[in-house]
Amino acid sequence: MQGEIYRAIATAIECGQPVALATVARTRGSTPRKTGAKMVVHPDGSFFGTIGGGCGEAEVWQEAMAVLHDGVPRIVTVDLTAPLEAEDRICGGVMDVFVERLG
Repeated sequence: MQGEIYRAIATAIECGQPVALATVARTRGSTPRKTGAKMVVHPDGSFFGTIGGGCGEAEVWQEAMAVLHDGVPRIVTVDLTAPLEAEDRICGGVMDVFVERLG
């Protein structure tokens, strides 16, 4: 999967299209993906790869769209320990995801 992620980044940059790269930088407890997992987000909102799915991934996707807009890298902390209304967060851990703009 990592090779495919890098190919997706290279293809986008060769086409002159910036992308946001989200990388799981640190995990604590039980998380759906581990350190190093990556997701590439394109300006049209499409993405490739995964950092875990569900509402946590949606939160990172939203921040990736903001990074594409403003170019400011950031760390997104995804807390999977507390259940939200009508949602069960079964993992029970926390992930710090570094999001940066490339290209």
